[in-house]
Amino acid sequence: MPSLTPMLDRRMALQLVASTPLLASCSPPREEIIPYVDMPEGLVAGEPARFATTLPLGGYGRGFLGVTVDGRPVKVEGNRLHPFSLGATDVFAEAEVLSLYDPDRSKTVLRKGEIATWQDFAGAWGGILRDARVGLVTGRILSPTKSAQIEALRLHYPRLSWFRYEPVHDDAARAGSRLAFGKVLNALPRWGEIDCIVCLGADPLGAGPQQIHVGRAFSSRRAGPARQALHVAESAWSLTGAAADFRIAMAPDQVAEVGRAIANHFGAQLGVPELDARGRAFAQRAARALDAAHGRVLVLAGNAMPPALHAVCHWLDRMLAAPVSYMDSLDTVEDDHAAMLAALADALHDRRLDALIILDANPVYDAPDAFHMAQAIDNAPFSVHVGLHRDETAQAVQWHLPLSHVLESWGDARAPDGTASLIQPLIRPLYDTRTGDEILALIAGGPQRDSYDLTRAQWRPGAAGDFERWWRQALNQGVISGSTAPVLSPPSPKAPFLPRPAARRGLSLLLEPHPSLWDGRFSNNAWLQECPAPFTKEVWGNAVQVAPQDADRLGIRNGDCVEMTVERRTTSAAVSVMPGQAPGTLCAMLGGGRSRGRIGAGVGIRYIELAGRALARRIDQVLLAKAGAGPPLRSTQNHTRLDGRAEDLFPIAADNPVVARATEEPPSMLAKPPRGDYAWAMVVDTDACIGCNACVIACQAENNVPVVGPEEVSQGRDMHWLRVDTYTIQQGDIGRRGFQPVPCMHCELAPCEPVCPVEASVHDHEGLNVQVYNRCIGTRFCEANCPYKVRRFNWFAYAGSQAYGGEAPALKAQHNPDVSVRGRGVMEKCNYCLQRISRARRTAEKQNRTIAEGEVVTACQAACPTHAIHFGDLNHADSNVTRLRQDRRHYTLLEELNTRPRTTYLKRLYPGEDETDER
Repeated sequence: MPSLTPMLDRRMALQLVASTPLLASCSPPREEIIPYVDMPEGLVAGEPARFATTLPLGGYGRGFLGVTVDGRPVKVEGNRLHPFSLGATDVFAEAEVLSLYDPDRSKTVLRKGEIATWQDFAGAWGGILRDARVGLVTGRILSPTKSAQIEALRLHYPRLSWFRYEPVHDDAARAGSRLAFGKVLNALPRWGEIDCIVCLGADPLGAGPQQIHVGRAFSSRRAGPARQALHVAESAWSLTGAAADFRIAMAPDQVAEVGRAIANHFGAQLGVPELDARGRAFAQRAARALDAAHGRVLVLAGNAMPPALHAVCHWLDRMLAAPVSYMDSLDTVEDDHAAMLAALADALHDRRLDALIILDANPVYDAPDAFHMAQAIDNAPFSVHVGLHRDETAQAVQWHLPLSHVLESWGDARAPDGTASLIQPLIRPLYDTRTGDEILALIAGGPQRDSYDLTRAQWRPGAAGDFERWWRQALNQGVISGSTAPVLSPPSPKAPFLPRPAARRGLSLLLEPHPSLWDGRFSNNAWLQECPAPFTKEVWGNAVQVAPQDADRLGIRNGDCVEMTVERRTTSAAVSVMPGQAPGTLCAMLGGGRSRGRIGAGVGIRYIELAGRALARRIDQVLLAKAGAGPPLRSTQNHTRLDGRAEDLFPIAADNPVVARATEEPPSMLAKPPRGDYAWAMVVDTDACIGCNACVIACQAENNVPVVGPEEVSQGRDMHWLRVDTYTIQQGDIGRRGFQPVPCMHCELAPCEPVCPVEASVHDHEGLNVQVYNRCIGTRFCEANCPYKVRRFNWFAYAGSQAYGGEAPALKAQHNPDVSVRGRGVMEKCNYCLQRISRARRTAEKQNRTIAEGEVVTACQAACPTHAIHFGDLNHADSNVTRLRQDRRHYTLLEELNTRPRTTYLKRLYPGEDETDER
């Protein structure tokens, strides 16, 4: 028998050794976990099971369902019972399942870079005396169990100092609340009761813990007969600005002057606003709209606006009887985030801490360079970092402890309204990790308990009746009933004041959270790196956005490199010229410039270094100059741009538009396929779409869509089965934005089918345009003949781990087993989630019935927070898609080509150019 040794080289052996613990631990947790719906005893092999859990973002909990197959988490979906999920998801939730299997996750305890054990750390920590000056660094903590562990730690170490900070903070809102009410209050609008919203630099529809909640309420009010009006004054494009009925782009100081003008209209004595004619007209229109909708209005200020403007908005909301509920702040730390970060740096530089614990935070990366955080940490005699990755901060400490992923953990969290929900694990820890609660209990010196026991002990005293029954119900539903924070009756806001803006030179830079990477914590997630930004469609980078007027003045074009200087701090970045952005304003997204991680390292720019010690979201007096070569600008829409004017795709229409529609289908040389028992179709409402990209990542997770990496994107290649194109619509002097999700059109007269030489692109019996992978020979004729450019070709072996260099076997555990993993050399595209249709068909056949309306929900449809995507059967006269196809706003993309798509659209509604708010 020939020897097998030469067939197993060193690289392959190490891969097998590394993957063995992962494959062995793909099983449910040891403790009992409760499914979201009633299930038979045991789990059926190959059948998905759903478990309610909670995923934090910035400390706030959002309730979701984790989908597992044979013990492997493969997907995250919305929990309709959770008030801040409502059955939908966002990009961060969808991508958590990939973060679980991230090959770069920390797996072992490290001491000064060398492998150690938990026992080693416990022994070393045992030498810390109880009177030691211990510093604890965390993000925002809204978990009742974790808060209890911090209190236990404080009792064990009376000299404990707790430093809480978030890079994406709300310091301006907190300071504005103090100015208005004398203390920090949590103001929660009742979005469903609002007829008119005025946003002054605010972006409630943008990425964040409340995006799903706000987006659902916004779309439901826009769909009704009493259409909600939205007025936005902002400096750079936001998702809220793109959805606005009336938007004006102006410098940040001018946005505050609009607030001054509106407040004066309602009796404030703030002085004459310094506005031009356009600004005055916008302020007058907004004030009239607020006056007409008294009692059903809302005025909001953004986090880059000064605290005094936030106080003015509180005063306006009270004067106009806005439907806003006030609660005590859920964040129990009194000091603001920037102040806490500065206090931490000062304590370390002054050597006032004997031991430092950094729990799931990364101050070396996300603190501005002015703090010199790496050198400061080195001053601590004992330092430990707890995190998912060996990130920048892990390199600066003496000990690093691996943290369990949230999908491996027990715990709890609170939503922005105080609603509590439990974190339920979907799988045993893949590596030798611990949860944050377990690590806090360890260093507090108490008896060692796992997070399951800690969580149950936290909730046992308040549970009514039988605790085990209460516990099962809380796990089953994913929400703890009756846990919403009590509503307060706050005192009347103080009389507002608004300082005059100071004279400035240079430009103003706005630092915003990245719509996919947030503050950089998701930078090692390849799905999110390759998720196109809503307006620039940029991937694998975070270029600075510049107004066309400033670009023309400096001789800058799209993709050029510029140098930004603030005092003595300088950084270089690529430029994205952004029509509709206010002159004199720059906008940049956080989250780039990481130095650790195979995915995130070296991608994008670390703009936080320009923020200074104030951790400012707005930086003034920025000098901009054209530089030499720099980071590239990679955008996906450069090579998926459709022919024709944007007005043809997004017609401007007033309320109840009358759209001319053909009564007869034009003739064709192609034979129309007969309809089977079902005729599946999709209708996308562009008026409801806010461009959040949740559908893009949901499709990627559901259908095993691979990433291709930055080099391939630069070649004009990507693999997304669904894209969201963005277009500018010029209405007079006003530039508007429109979003258009574009999956496969599933044309009844598909141009891709007759040109395929091997019949790999064919129609099935239910009218779907399907791709037979084992027939495809990669001629790409179908791609060339598709006018919608929705087909993707596997130029290389992208599947599984292309972005990791092809050496990430752990990622295979994420794949949905119901969808084949495509190899190199085949064409692929959207198939309307055929696997979900097949599952529903099998269930219906077992019960001797037809598939019911709403029984098939595609992945993109399920993820959409605004219900912009509708799917159903055209053979049913009363189905939702049949009804929507009769809507006056209905239109077909590139209808003149006579491809007769099954995917169609509803037009975006805009008010007329001269229309006022009293319409």
